[in-house]
Parts: sequence; structure tokens; C-alpha cells
Amino acid sequence: MTDKQAKIKNAIAIGTLCATSYLAIYYARNILSAVTPQMIEKEGFSTELIGSVSSVYFVLYAFGQLINGMIGDRVKARYMISFGLVFAGICNFLFSRFAGEALVAHIVYGLTGFFLSMIYAPMTKVVAENTDPIYATRCTLGYTFSSFFGTPLAGAAAMVMTWQGVFFSSSTALLLMGILCFIIFLFFEKKGIVRYNQFQRKNEGKTGGIRLLIQRKIILFTFISVLTGIVRTSVVFWMPTYLAQYLGFSTEHAALIFTISTFIISLTPFVSVFIYEKIFHFQMERTILCAFSLSAVFFLLVRLIALPAINIALLALAIICSGIAASMLYSRYCPSLRDTGMVSSATGFLDFVSYMSAAFANTVFANAATSIGWGNLILVWFGLLATGAIVCLKDGLRPSQTPNISI
Repeated sequence: MTDKQAKIKNAIAIGTLCATSYLAIYYARNILSAVTPQMIEKEGFSTELIGSVSSVYFVLYAFGQLINGMIGDRVKARYMISFGLVFAGICNFLFSRFAGEALVAHIVYGLTGFFLSMIYAPMTKVVAENTDPIYATRCTLGYTFSSFFGTPLAGAAAMVMTWQGVFFSSSTALLLMGILCFIIFLFFEKKGIVRYNQFQRKNEGKTGGIRLLIQRKIILFTFISVLTGIVRTSVVFWMPTYLAQYLGFSTEHAALIFTISTFIISLTPFVSVFIYEKIFHFQMERTILCAFSLSAVFFLLVRLIALPAINIALLALAIICSGIAASMLYSRYCPSLRDTGMVSSATGFLDFVSYMSAAFANTVFANAATSIGWGNLILVWFGLLATGAIVCLKDGLRPSQTPNISI
């Protein structure tokens, strides 16, 4: 076996494990959204309570990303990922049993978010440091796809099971994947497929690392993380409720439409590859500018066109376009930071601001849907993406200064 073949084989092995683990994570992350109409209609839960619980989840997930991202640059991914999956599975199960107790529900579901935050940043660090750049981006696209595909998977589960059954299935998946990850990562380490600390953290003093990240446009990508986090998390979270309340579909039909729509949305990472490579010729900033611009246009059309079939299609297109920007952020920008030795910290920070924004937006959207109505809320979404396009205009109109890595 040649050196290139060995690298490809190892990248496939690492990428497959990460993508499978991430599918379990995003299945668990999206089930509350998928079963919300069922919980409201059949169990009497309030929209405000579910919005509050989900916001606590996002806050703890966000702070967990920040904390665990820094820890992930120092602790083996085997411990971070496997322990995070197992403890999240336990908390997810407890939520299904105590959802009716408001205080307990907030605590256990919030802890689910914290434990799930132990996975992504260390996982990205492992991929970035143990595969060549071209394969690293492929691997991250794999688990980015899993992050999107977890949504229709949760929707499908909500169609055939009670909400308690959906939570039980996700808890089982998390526990099994946690055990499996521990065993496989241990095997990878013994075989030399996964090694740690190959790139030393570049601090250059207390503020040197921060200056280095600023030079690599961390401020711009922080803003991009905020906007894409709101859309891919909060907007998608409320999509089943939007379908039921604004477009008037039954709970069952809303779940079906949500499943089909999010399955199509899950193809976003592959769409982003085509646009990035074939249309913009590896110009990341231009790809992001185009994505934000089209997303804003589609959200505006969602507000203007009320015909359900067209409305749903336009909403899906708006989310897909925002997802393209997110794919560039996590599959292209974050792995490019491996030479800084701060992949996990930077990724954790970007996820932190993404989910803090989502937590705030989730509470606002829950109240806004009642106070200003879904129609005006759609205009808020349009405004957010239009702002993103404006902010990215300068960088998007000039050649990329980020090292191009063909994917």
C-alpha cells in the first residue's frame, strides 16, 4: 500500500467514525423540534415552555463549546467524545421522564446540551491534525452532512413513535455510539491512525494566539457563525410549528413535510462543494456572499408568496443557502487553522457564538410568533440574511486571502 493509499484509508476510517457519531448527536439534537407539535397538541405543553427549555439547552451547549473547545486542545478526543455521548444519552433519557417537571426538565435538557458540546471541536481537531487538508475538508463535509441529515431522521421518528419513544431511541443511540467511539479511538491510537499534538499551539505570549486568529479573519467568521447559527438552529427548530400554525397543516402532515424538507436540506454540504469548486473556483468569501444574498432573497419571497407548496420550497431554499455559508465556515475555514495549533479552541469559540445567538433567537422567535405573527417574523429572518450579505460584501468581491484547499 502506497503512502497516499494509506492516507486515504485512514481518512475514510476517521471520517466514517466521526460522521456516524455526529449523526447520533444531531438526531438527538433535533428530536425536541420534531416532536414539539405533538407535545403541544396531545400533551398540553406550552410553546413558551418548550422555547425556554430549548434556550437553556442552547446556552449550555454554547458555553460548553467554548469550554470544551479549549479543553479539547489538551485532552484526548477519545475521552471527550465518548464521555460526552454517554452522559448526553443519560440526560436525554431523563428528560423524557421528567419533561412535565419544569425545573427538572430545564436542568436535564440543559445538561444534554453541555455534554453534546464535548464532541464537535475535539473531533474537528482530530480530523485536521491526522489527515491531509484535502481529506480533512472531505471528512468535515461528511459530518456536516450528518448534522443536516439528523433533522429528517428525527422527523421520521416523530411520525412513527410517541415523543417519549423518540427520546428513548435517541438516548440508546448516544449510549451505544459513546461506547463504540471509545473502543475505536483506542484502536486508532494504537495503530497510529490518530496521533495528538502534532501541531503546537502558537501563543507568542498571552495575546499572540488571539492576534493570529484575528489575522485569519476570526472576527468576520464570528459574525458568519452568528447568522448561520440562527438559521440552521432556531429557524429549523421552529419549522414544524411554523408549518402547523402559519400554513395550517395537521401535526402529522407537518411532521411529514418537515422530514421531506430537511432531507433535501441535508444535501446542502454537497451543493456547497459544487458551488465552491465549479462556480466560484475555491473562493470561499465569494461563496459565502452569494449564499447570504440568495438566502435573503428566498426569505423575502417566503413572506410574499403564501401558496403552501411554493412557500415551503422557498423556505427550504433559504435554509439551504444559509447552510452553504455554514459549510464553508466549518468544513473549509476551521480545518484551515490547523497550523495555529488552535483548531479545537477556535472551532469551539465559533460554535459558542453560534449557539448563544441561537439561544437568544429561540426565545425571541417563540414570543414573536405570538406577538408580531409569523409573517413579520419572516421579515426578521430576511433582515438578518440581508445584513450578512452586506457585511460580507467587501471580502466577497475581492480574491480570497485564505489559503485555498481543493475539496
